[in-house]
Amino acid sequence: MSLIEDARRKLNDSAESRSLTDPEIVTMSQCLDRLLNEYYLMQDLRSLAS
Repeated sequence: MSLIEDARRKLNDSAESRSLTDPEIVTMSQCLDRLLNEYYLMQDLRSLAS
């Protein structure tokens, strides 16, 4: 979970000084999306296993 929190914090900090369409911001956002998707997939798999 700390990877997600770190990615979110970095994105928010960077977005304060850049445009939301800045390629670096878009890349950070996509990375955060991937981390969140993986986290939710793991949660779904855990609930199916129990």
